[in-house]
Amino acid sequence: MLAKIQSASVVGIDAHVVEVEVDITSRGLPHFSMVGLPDTAVKESRDRVRPALKNIGFNFPLKQITVNLAPADLKKEGSSFDLPIAIGIIAAEGVIDPELLGGYLFTGELSLDGRIKPVRGALSMAILARGLGLKGLVLPRENAPEAAVVSGVNVFGLESLPEVMEFLTAVEPKLPLTIDPARALEENSVYEEDFSEVKGQEHAKRALEVSAAGGHNVLTIGPPGSGKTMLSKRLPTILPGMTFDEALESTRIHSVAGLLKDGQPLLAIRPFRAPHHTISDVALIGGGQVPKPGEVSLAHNGVLFLDELPEFKRNVLEVLRQPLENGEVTVSRAVASITYPASFMLVSAMNPCPCGYLGDPKHQCTCGPGQIHRYRRRVSGPLLDRIDIHIEVPAVPYRELSTELSGEKSETIRERVMKARDRQLKRFKGDRIYCNGQMKARHIKKYCTLKDDARSLLDAAMQRLGLSARAYMRILKVSRTISDLEGTADIQSHHVSEAIQYRTLDRGVF
Repeated sequence: MLAKIQSASVVGIDAHVVEVEVDITSRGLPHFSMVGLPDTAVKESRDRVRPALKNIGFNFPLKQITVNLAPADLKKEGSSFDLPIAIGIIAAEGVIDPELLGGYLFTGELSLDGRIKPVRGALSMAILARGLGLKGLVLPRENAPEAAVVSGVNVFGLESLPEVMEFLTAVEPKLPLTIDPARALEENSVYEEDFSEVKGQEHAKRALEVSAAGGHNVLTIGPPGSGKTMLSKRLPTILPGMTFDEALESTRIHSVAGLLKDGQPLLAIRPFRAPHHTISDVALIGGGQVPKPGEVSLAHNGVLFLDELPEFKRNVLEVLRQPLENGEVTVSRAVASITYPASFMLVSAMNPCPCGYLGDPKHQCTCGPGQIHRYRRRVSGPLLDRIDIHIEVPAVPYRELSTELSGEKSETIRERVMKARDRQLKRFKGDRIYCNGQMKARHIKKYCTLKDDARSLLDAAMQRLGLSARAYMRILKVSRTISDLEGTADIQSHHVSEAIQYRTLDRGVF
């Protein structure tokens, strides 16, 4: 007898329909074969399905069982086909009517006692089920909350094979899990850190506010222990809150990577990823024999923090150029070419020299000029071209560390940032960009006109400090953001003056 059941396979962050066909015949010797480009994890399904069915009291058929995963040219990966294969065998044996399976999409990994274990990519499968107009999605109970945020599809989270059979044969229909997306977004959008916890560093905090308001990439430079990492971790708390569409896209990426916490419906706070400097280019950008999203995609709609920037391998840093430019990354392999979203703010940190104490009044620098030059040369010019703000983060004096006074809360700073972002959205309506940090040369020419006094100040700075054309364009973009924070239409001289202060490396401070 033949039974057909619908499931899905995730490629990249998108789910694709896979029809699981199970045919059982009594002719010939008992045999269990699987076709349709299954990987090792899929092939091992037969060794999980057989004991799972036996342990729930089902007499496993000693017949020829053939499982076809269609389409045959799509590679099938993971353990999510256990449940549809088991249900297909039960239906092909006539225990349940195969007609009952129509209209549902099944996914789940089986344990040997028949329990259904969570899988990756449940959110993408829910979006697929909605697009196909199916009656519902049957999946592990732990995955149900993330799938239920997709409106327009019924989600049924079940715990075991007997519960699935009861669901299919029940006279009274089971009620699907329902979640209010707006409430889920609000309940999960609480940050653990706050800017008020940072003592001192007012100049650096102001620079991060400007970077958040304009979507500018940042490089912080300072001695060890000056607070570079602490400041960077709190940058997501002053960025505008995640919209539902942004949260949905970020959640899909983390779901595919298996990084969502059990029962977490949405990733509602902006991601903060901080890979170690020993990371490989594949781990950073994504890929592998079975392509998976890398750190740049996991930081989508959030912040990618690279501490000890010069310590990263040169080839690792170079792969950042495509996502920084295009907001996405394409991973090409022999089996497929996959594009992952990768729109993030880059925040990096480095010491001024190998020992870290160049320019520190309380510590003696032990580095020679050649060492310092080689240290800084590890960061390529093309990468620095994509960083708008360089700021110095000096060591915090004891007097400021010991004070009981706290700075502004993240919520207060975020309100100013959101007002500035609203002005940019209105300005760039129709230009396909959303913040000042994304401006190209034509946008800078159109939107960054200077008053006479501001132009004179910038000309004098260019001549006196020997600033490059690259620095000139970055100063104009950052000046535009400072003007937006202040709520003025024109870029004035004090906006330009502040922007010049955020070009530490160009000014030759170190």
